[in-house]
Amino acid sequence: MLDQEYIDALVNQALSEDIGSGDITAELVGVEEILQARVVTRESGVLCGRAFADTVFAAVDASLAVTWHCADGEELAPDDLLFEVSGNARSILTAERTALNFLQLLSGTATYSRSLAALVADLPVRLLDTRKTIPGLRLAQKYAVTCGGCYNHRIGLFDAFLIKENHIAACGGIESAISTAKTKAPGKPVEVEVESLHEFQLAIDAGADRVMLDNFSLDAMREAVALAAGRLELEASGNVNEETLRAVAETGVDFISIGALTKAVTPLDLSMRFID
Repeated sequence: MLDQEYIDALVNQALSEDIGSGDITAELVGVEEILQARVVTRESGVLCGRAFADTVFAAVDASLAVTWHCADGEELAPDDLLFEVSGNARSILTAERTALNFLQLLSGTATYSRSLAALVADLPVRLLDTRKTIPGLRLAQKYAVTCGGCYNHRIGLFDAFLIKENHIAACGGIESAISTAKTKAPGKPVEVEVESLHEFQLAIDAGADRVMLDNFSLDAMREAVALAAGRLELEASGNVNEETLRAVAETGVDFISIGALTKAVTPLDLSMRFID
């Protein structure tokens, strides 16, 4: 679960940029008007972001009452009721867009993650997200990925090594880069991105913990799996989509990283309406 302090910070920033000096349109409504609104989904998907919506409504007006009818990670059908919110009409209107923005984006992320996970559900492979996230929303999107049934790669530049082409060139080679990484931060996972079976063998010999097979052909992936023989973890990456995912998973790699999980997101279509 996400830390409430993190959620508060994102919500406060989002409300600040939306409300600014005040919600002049909501002020058209009587100050004492009390109403109830319902939020439904117009399409199928996976819910994610309840804590963000709750925090938005509470930040705008602590007296607003929110009643949920589904949980994060739950599959939704068109016209399903997500939640009801009741209280001061001005407050509901002011909070509406920010609350739905969080819910739509994170539910879209969870929905896409669930759709890809379903394609390989019978295989032992794990689908991973990447650092290709919306700036400022990394932890939120990575949480949404897990709600959809996929898994998190490293969170940032601090929790694991991922030695890529430019690192290798600047360090003077794969062996040097891996050796330096293990010396500087013993215990931190060391992953190396390789572009050929020759580089793959160098990474094995140098003691990498995981190797990322970048844009390998299916035949090359299968050969790498045979060469690894369980000695280290293998991750496939590059040009993975709905059409190619299954074949990549069937090569026997342990992980497949997919940047689209967080960068090619279509928000879930949600709607809020006041009711009598």
